[in-house]
Amino acid sequence: MAFRQLLKGSVKQLTCPRRHLNARQLTTFELVPGTTTSHRRCCCCHSKLLPNDWSRVTSVRSYARGKPPISNQSLTKGKNKSVTVVIRGPMTIHELSSAANIPKDGIYELILERELNLKLEPYTVLKVFLIKSILDELHIGYIVRKEKLVIPKLSKDAFRRPPADPSEMQPRPAVVTVMGHVDHGKTTLLDALRKTSVVAQEAGGITQHIGAFQVPVQDKLITFLDTPGHAAFKAMRERGANVTDIVVLVVAADDGVMEQTKESIKYARNANVPMIVAINKCDKPDAEPDFTKRDLLANDIVLEEFGGSVQAVAISALKNLHLDDLTDAILTQAEIQELRADPTGPVEAVIVESRVDKGKGSIGTAIVQRGTLKRGAILVAGQVMCKVRTLLNESGQVLKSAGPSVPVEITGWKGNPSAGDVALEVESESRAREVLKWRLDSSQEVALEEERVIVERRAAEHHRAYRSRKATEKALHWKQVLQIKTEERYSRPKENEKSNNPELNIVIKADVDGSIEAILDVLSTYEAHRQCKLEILRYGVGVISDKDVELAHNFEGVVFGFNVEVSNEGIRYANEHRVDVKHHQIIYKLVDDLKDELTARLPPLEVQEVIGEATVLQTFDISVGKKKVPVAGCRVSKGQLSLDGSFKLLRNNQTLHEGPLNSLKHHKEDVSSVTKDMECGLRFKDWVECHSGDTVICYQVRQEPQTINWDLDF
Repeated sequence: MAFRQLLKGSVKQLTCPRRHLNARQLTTFELVPGTTTSHRRCCCCHSKLLPNDWSRVTSVRSYARGKPPISNQSLTKGKNKSVTVVIRGPMTIHELSSAANIPKDGIYELILERELNLKLEPYTVLKVFLIKSILDELHIGYIVRKEKLVIPKLSKDAFRRPPADPSEMQPRPAVVTVMGHVDHGKTTLLDALRKTSVVAQEAGGITQHIGAFQVPVQDKLITFLDTPGHAAFKAMRERGANVTDIVVLVVAADDGVMEQTKESIKYARNANVPMIVAINKCDKPDAEPDFTKRDLLANDIVLEEFGGSVQAVAISALKNLHLDDLTDAILTQAEIQELRADPTGPVEAVIVESRVDKGKGSIGTAIVQRGTLKRGAILVAGQVMCKVRTLLNESGQVLKSAGPSVPVEITGWKGNPSAGDVALEVESESRAREVLKWRLDSSQEVALEEERVIVERRAAEHHRAYRSRKATEKALHWKQVLQIKTEERYSRPKENEKSNNPELNIVIKADVDGSIEAILDVLSTYEAHRQCKLEILRYGVGVISDKDVELAHNFEGVVFGFNVEVSNEGIRYANEHRVDVKHHQIIYKLVDDLKDELTARLPPLEVQEVIGEATVLQTFDISVGKKKVPVAGCRVSKGQLSLDGSFKLLRNNQTLHEGPLNSLKHHKEDVSSVTKDMECGLRFKDWVECHSGDTVICYQVRQEPQTINWDLDF
């Protein structure tokens, strides 16, 4: 009767106990006397088919075998019931079993209640609705997260053209970069080659930005780049090596290989550019060309006379000695390289320098690498665009066009291009705006992704700290927790509260983009923020405006100008509000002035100067009124003890007490000081217990000015 009750009302679909899914034969059998039931048999094993509710089937089978029935809850018995399955789409049976932490057999049984046409294999894919149904029956939580369909965006950026057909390429001038250490004669050499005097116009006699120009040599043109030799202009030297065909390394015969010489060698090697060594200042009495050659050999520059491939020419740029040999070496190297370029099609150029002119606006100095640049061309470089208004050579003369390897100053920029950017010609202004919008959106996406990573990392740190704090509070009494929270609330720093730590806020304006880059490169080496915080409020190219001065005034900062002037409004604002505006033409003087400003903001350092030392011989008590007070009997071993000084009591080299004296006596007489080998009795203002053998030190506190801890390479 019980068996009949289990089957009553449970026949939905029929399933083979051996899990065969095809049943064809239909028979009628008598389950209980007096009743008949239609029943199917499996065509494979001829087993009687049971109702398709596996929990009831297993209950029937268990009942028939004399075992207690098994419910669906037994599938998750002993498992972690707090498991939450994340459903991102269809899952295999194996993935669902691992995610829900239940055996595969249990999933097979639950599948058979719902789907008869699925293969019961670990890698059978289940649809989302079936996964939800299974998890609902097992009372397991789940979260459905639909994966966003990421459709790759079609790039709207401008790119360089594929390599040109060799048949369309024509010979072009060589681009030669003159590199070397400061004051080794690079600019003097170029002056001698083009018969000008640029070095006299340089502040401090130091080249401080790239100069690009062409020089006719033996009926041929050579494009020269003069890079700075000062330590602060590393980026400029590297940029010069990356756009050049040949590097002329100038080394002074009386100085040898110096620090910037080694850096120039490294840049040339990284750019895989052939090198020619010009040993300059050979006319000096103390010149040692042979020593310089050996010094180059020690830096892995193997000259031709030592069996290498690097040409070396001994010259004197000041007296025009052997300059023809140097130009012959340059032309020979250019012929070996067979320098050619395509003068047709859209222009490709490299920005080597940029500046802001008061009358012409933003000006970018570029070297054309491909195509022919003409007036009216639309260029895109970095985040700015340009409709070419004029083309100027190094002498300020207007050019009609500029072909490959020609250095040219371009006006008409809507913004200031960055040195090192590639300028590409596009079809129209609308296309240029499209490229700029694409680049801006791409940069913003990258910035947002970086911010997202930072936010997630900070959130994870916050959650870890929160869980740790909660675990700590759980072990404390509620009164202790309340006390801790109260202390934290009152210890939080107030908003808009000015910090007492020293800081210097600066605004930097320079004449060209390369100078700004060099200054920022120097400032990036500053690491003494614990002494004085250095904050750059704004930097840029162009004149110092009243907005720059106002920004410095609001933050109590200083304005530094490098080869730039101050506008009339800026001068008026600076005079009215007493804002420091400092002008410099040499970069190392600007850095020295900046170090002085940082040092001036440091508080004086308190230094303890020991003036005397005594040893405690014994202690005794004396009567002062109705009180007994301890007195230490001492002998002065060094210097003197002064009553108006500060004192420390040491025991085993550890400070026990620090403070002034109340009295100092010698033979029961009050004295102001005692000297070496004299005995005395002293009593501290605060009660302190002294022992025989303790040391009493008398010292004075004096203030010394601090110096900012900022070491530079120059």
